[in-house]
This record gives sequence, structure tokens and C-alpha cells, in this order.
Amino acid sequence: MDFIFMLTRNDCTVEAPLRVLERVRPLGLRHIGFKDIGASRSEMAALVAGIKASGATSYMEVVSTDAEDCLRSARLARDLEIDCLLGGTQVGKILSILGGSRTRYFPFPGRPLGCPTRLAGTPIEVEAQCRSFMEKGCAGADVLAYRATEADPLDLVAAARRGLGEKGFLIVAGSVSTPEQVRLLRSAGANAFTIGSAVFDLTFKPGADSIEEQLKAILSVCSDDAVESA
Repeated sequence: MDFIFMLTRNDCTVEAPLRVLERVRPLGLRHIGFKDIGASRSEMAALVAGIKASGATSYMEVVSTDAEDCLRSARLARDLEIDCLLGGTQVGKILSILGGSRTRYFPFPGRPLGCPTRLAGTPIEVEAQCRSFMEKGCAGADVLAYRATEADPLDLVAAARRGLGEKGFLIVAGSVSTPEQVRLLRSAGANAFTIGSAVFDLTFKPGADSIEEQLKAILSVCSDDAVESA
């Protein structure tokens, strides 16, 4: 299962993200992202360039639930040549904006609300939406499972997995903060997960007093999963 390191805290890109990116470069992270708020356009462009220069895949996640804001973020992702755009619910319009680009799209199933974003919706709704995403040409879905307000998080992950089928790539974002959650997500069918706040708050591995040590702990759990699935 892939780990996507988000240069974010409390649903906002952290201050001085370029410095953080340079600091963690020696770890060889393969998937790095940020939010569409908290950094200027020029800073985001520099982040994308830095992420790609390190050999990693770039991700941008939409924070706003306002339709026009989401569409603006989609245009920004296209213009910055982001590899993967996460979030938003205006699937048809966003796919149209991204048409002809190399940016892959992973919308939110369910009903995202507020900021920090919470997720309303039932497993039945999520499964049906994910099936629709694949029919429309999305690469997969980005599920805010641990922000759920109406359902068990793992039930939503399993529902999304069914809806996406074998070809859809399932990312779980939002409030993933413990090794046990990571292991449960893998068992439920997730292909990738994002963590930002738990790294910067130094809470994923209690007692590890640097973001580097937190990241190493997350990578170790991913390695454990790979061994268990072999």
C-alpha cells in the first residue's frame, strides 16, 4: 500500500513547505502532496517542480466544498501539471477541465462538509458513486473514511472498493494517524493513504521527536504490510 506524505496540517499546506520538502528528500519518499490552500501559486509551482525532481508523484487535494472554488483548483492542478488531483465532487466538470492533461482525478465520494472536512454518506451511496466515477473515466476515488459522520470508516472503504472494482485506485485521506489504522485500511482494500497532521504533530509514533522519525515509522508499517501480503 502506498503512503502519500502530505505537506499539510489541519487541512492546510504547512508554512515553508519547500524547506520541509528539502529536509525529507533523503528519505526517498515516492508520493508527496499538498492542499490547494496555504501556499501561493508560485510556491505551489515550486513544490510541484521539487516533488518531480525528487522522483516522486505529485498530489494536490481540494479543501473547499464550494463548487466554483473546486473548479478553480482543478484548473490550477492542470496548469501546474499535477500528477494526481484529489477531492471535489463536480466530477463531470473537473474531468472536462483536466481533459488532454496528464493529471489523474480521484474525487470524493459521499458528501464532504465544512473545513476541516467531514464526510456524510452511507456505504450504499459511496459504492454507487465510486462505480459512477469509474464509468465517467476517473482513476479512482479519495475517501475521507476517518472523517465519516454516518458510517463506520472501514465500511466506507470496503464500499468504495466494491464500487471501484479491480481497476480503480482507492486512496484514503483525512485523520489517518496510527499504525493500526494503516493495517486496517490495507485489509479493507485501500491502495494508498495520506498522512500530514500526524507527522507534523509527532503523534503517529509517540516518542519520535522529528518529522523524519515519524515518516520512517510510517514507511516501516508499509513494509510490514508488504511482508504480510507476500
